[in-house]
Amino acid sequence: MSSGPGSRRDHDHFCQIEGWEQIRNARGRTGHHVTYRLRLPVGRVLRTRISHPVNNDTYGPSLWGHILNDQLEVTEPVFWACVDDQKLPDRGAAVADAPANALPAQLAYQLVHDAGIPEAEVAQMDLPRAIQVMSEYWSRPPTT
Repeated sequence: MSSGPGSRRDHDHFCQIEGWEQIRNARGRTGHHVTYRLRLPVGRVLRTRISHPVNNDTYGPSLWGHILNDQLEVTEPVFWACVDDQKLPDRGAAVADAPANALPAQLAYQLVHDAGIPEAEVAQMDLPRAIQVMSEYWSRPPTT
């Protein structure tokens, strides 16, 4: 397994293996970068830039640390496991979508704290029923 600062080619290879989307290509030009982005399962987007030309020039230690920590968000062993062995970094699981029948948080809060409905009962309500209960609560005359 490799170690130490990688090259521009290693950086590019990492992005290709992990499936980063190339959003800018500096092919044929000097002074520009190849830019990639990766949408993480949790919704964040990472971006990284590779100086043109993509060749075997290695990065200095400071820039290498910045690329690993701030752009790729991986450790050096994880980077090399991807480049050398095609082992993808663990980026975590996607955030689960709310169940189709989930109530908006504010509505659930109002049902419990304003209308005085027990939490267990609110947890069993579907959206139309929850709206009906709150509409009835709001329709009552204020108590003094």
